[in-house]
Amino acid sequence: MRRFTIVFSSLAIIFILLAACSKEKEEASEMGSLEKIQGVWEGSINVPDQPLPIVVKFETDKGTISIPVQRVSDYPLTSVKLDESDLFFYMNIQGQKLTFDGKIEQEKIRGTFTQQGQTFPFELVKGNEEEVEKDSLIEVKVKDGAMSGQLEIPRGEGPFPLMVIIAGSGPTDRNGNSILLPGKNDSLKMLAEDLAVNGVATIRYDKRGVGQNDSLAGKEEDMRFDQYIEDAAGWVQFAKDDERFSKVGIIGHSEGSLIGMGASQKAEADVFISIAGAGRPIDLVLLEQLQAQLPANLMEESTNILEKLKQGVQVKTVSPELQSIFRSSVQPNMISWLQHNPVEQLQKLNGPVLIVNGNLDIQVSVKDAELLHQVKNDSGLLIVDKMNHVLKEAPANREGNIATYSNPELPLAEGLMDGIVEFMEAHVK
Repeated sequence: MRRFTIVFSSLAIIFILLAACSKEKEEASEMGSLEKIQGVWEGSINVPDQPLPIVVKFETDKGTISIPVQRVSDYPLTSVKLDESDLFFYMNIQGQKLTFDGKIEQEKIRGTFTQQGQTFPFELVKGNEEEVEKDSLIEVKVKDGAMSGQLEIPRGEGPFPLMVIIAGSGPTDRNGNSILLPGKNDSLKMLAEDLAVNGVATIRYDKRGVGQNDSLAGKEEDMRFDQYIEDAAGWVQFAKDDERFSKVGIIGHSEGSLIGMGASQKAEADVFISIAGAGRPIDLVLLEQLQAQLPANLMEESTNILEKLKQGVQVKTVSPELQSIFRSSVQPNMISWLQHNPVEQLQKLNGPVLIVNGNLDIQVSVKDAELLHQVKNDSGLLIVDKMNHVLKEAPANREGNIATYSNPELPLAEGLMDGIVEFMEAHVK
């Protein structure tokens, strides 16, 4: 996202223990039945200007909390007490008590979060756990285990061409939704469903550390960008080995574009489609995003840090305000990411390529698509009028544009599917 999530010092102090601790086994207090609130609740602790997204899951007799930006997943709640509409839950972490005192009101939980005397409001909304047809779920063996994915197959007799859809950065799931944003847009889900209507099968999957594949995250310091490439290549090979599919290609959205370029080479994909993919190295994109948010001293520090990381050198001292971006545990992954230049990677592809962007994308501009097209002049270039980063028709103003990120009722932008289907018919059908 263009508005980068930066956890400033006040918030870092509040949750530094969560980020650092492991999942210790604790004696849970006795809990009554939580059937009334059972399920997934999504929302945030509303620190001024820096809301911290959280996910709370309640079962009939226990609960857990996840904080995606700090890679805290399903940390057990010490106690949950429900009395009519009053809800109180807390965690004991390294001797400290973190409490949530709220009230249930029409599918929402609102209240106050407290730690060490500091209080902030929080709000949670009841999430809808997606129902997935069992026969559409598939698995592929990857490093450290098995990865789950979702298969969409057109009606009728095959074999069908198949495209592996790769989501963007951070905790963006296979449907194109992110816990960092309220609501859903379902952009990649819609893309898969529309392709099926047009005779193209798809596999879309949550990246390791996200959604159904959260258990594959491992330690943050052990993550490398190449792992994402290997996972995507594994799905391509899986589809190639299945007689139900003819040619197999990749659609990469946003950061998924760069992952898809590497995976296309590794697994020899038949076609490649980049949607809203950066045409410049990630350090240049990141600095551009930070320019509007950071004072001069932090911009200078960010520039120096990225220069060191490009050289393969980790930076030991990072200001508290930049910890969420450049903390030591994420630096090895950033070093590996910076080795992949999209222009250089795209030039290595031999098969048909389509470059897609929207002219109202406020995260990745049309100039990035044009840069990619210039270095691969035999590629197709599709600029979709009024389309933004989540593939929806959007207004030009920033506020209205971002509002579409949380509206699953909006269809895909007009012209997107027509352009993709035309490309597919010319190269894989």
